[in-house]
Amino acid sequence: MITNQPKSGLDASKKNTSLQSQFLLSMPQLLDPNFSSTLSYICEHDEYGAMGVTINRPSKFTLRKLLEQLNIPFNGEDQLIYIGGPVQQDRGFILHTDNRLWQSTLEINDHMRLTTSKDILEAIACGKGPENYLITLGYAGWGEGQLEEELLANAWLNCPADDDILFHTKHNDKFNKAMKKLGIDSSQLNGQIGHA
Repeated sequence: MITNQPKSGLDASKKNTSLQSQFLLSMPQLLDPNFSSTLSYICEHDEYGAMGVTINRPSKFTLRKLLEQLNIPFNGEDQLIYIGGPVQQDRGFILHTDNRLWQSTLEINDHMRLTTSKDILEAIACGKGPENYLITLGYAGWGEGQLEEELLANAWLNCPADDDILFHTKHNDKFNKAMKKLGIDSSQLNGQIGHA
């Protein structure tokens, strides 16, 4: 969970090491089953911690089932909903490229947003939602310095995010496609990678 306690004497240069808008790829050394072979998108990363959503682990829910539970009529094309992470799995998070601001929207960068309010789901249900979107239940959170420590322990790799992987790639191909962006064949990975 992200904490809001500032660290005294924090070096201002840390802001330049933010992984916001990056993909985070789990490595075999990461033993947490919540993140085994996952690809996540980092929505926030600053001196207080980090927050992201996993984008390649389908849940048992689909968009149609979710909208039925919310009593929102829907006749559109059904799609997968992902397990975004172990925190607040009873809450929906919509990652999208639409520049409209909904009732509860976080502006991640100049074209990416994360919305948690029901109004965007109502717009999606009637065909007036964002052109590109991905829905998750829950999110992943890291406390102050936690993600940095995990990166030093070789638990993660990171690379710039890619809209094609986010929104137009099948869930079981996303991780490998992101690895290829880094020039890595994921079939060659093992848990023995160490520090040089």
